Amino acid sequence: MSRPAHGGRLREAARRRGIPLDAWLDLSTGISPWSYPLPALPEEVWRRLPEEDDGLDEVIRAAFGRPALAVPGTQAAISRLPSLLPEVRRVLVPHPSYGEHAHAWRAHHLVRCAPCADAIAARLDEVDALVLVHPNNPTGARFPAQNLHAWHQRLAARGGWLIVDEAFLDPGEAGSLVAETGEPGLVVLRSLGKFWGLAGVRFGLVFAAKPLRERLAALLDPWAVSHPARWAARLALADSAWQERQRIRLAAASLALATMLEEAGLRVSGRTSLFAWVETPRASALAAALERRALLVRRFDDPPGLRFGLPADDAQTAQLRAALLDAIAETESRR
Repeated sequence: MSRPAHGGRLREAARRRGIPLDAWLDLSTGISPWSYPLPALPEEVWRRLPEEDDGLDEVIRAAFGRPALAVPGTQAAISRLPSLLPEVRRVLVPHPSYGEHAHAWRAHHLVRCAPCADAIAARLDEVDALVLVHPNNPTGARFPAQNLHAWHQRLAARGGWLIVDEAFLDPGEAGSLVAETGEPGLVVLRSLGKFWGLAGVRFGLVFAAKPLRERLAALLDPWAVSHPARWAARLALADSAWQERQRIRLAAASLALATMLEEAGLRVSGRTSLFAWVETPRASALAAALERRALLVRRFDDPPGLRFGLPADDAQTAQLRAALLDAIAETESRR
């Protein structure tokens, strides 16, 4: 299985189209266009190695109500979980979803199904683990809380695991399973990348029962999470007032994006606070037409669809609207 493609490959698109980097609008990642406003980094954070008694654990517990292991981005946990769970042989990974999960479990027997509750429930008894992205990336699908609880209990009762990647779940948003991660058979992943707009910091959290957290910690190198990342995480996770403002701003921007896409003639099949998903057989042609207009979105082929991130301001919104209308007109004329 080849490495999955990801959004954000702007330099590659610029070379492909021969358009200067500064002309592009990149809506391909689903990362908030408004980052947490970090202050200037103190010099000692650059000079000193990070220390585990820096108060980060207390901030995490205050923010989420549960202890967690800090990791250098949740990808560090995604890649290592298969080796931590040797009892797992068969793994249910809905499709489409974030491709790194299936890639991490590629040496196992992968069971695939649509990212919907009925399809998952129908296959659950066949597997030792269920890996979910909730809400799903790229479709935005959400799973009812009663289903998540039931699936966890069904798997844990026979020594199985539910692994939930909550990368696109806002802090405090309903649907999180973090509060239950003291129980056996449950792992929840969170990060600073999407909601906080701090993907470059490479900071993630693994919520799970203590034995699993300790085994994962033993696989990481010393000082795995950099001092600047720990410093940034302490500030961002503790700032509940900013988080509330961010939730309101993202909700409004997500609704405005979906409205624009619908008015342009594209049916929004699903969305989160950070992106909109348009399933369309014209995905490849539309993505190419948008690129010719210096606008990058995330294209998926199976099923064919486009994921649109949020524009940051009125200028970007106008750029998106103009490029979208032109691209739709171009692809319609070629049909």
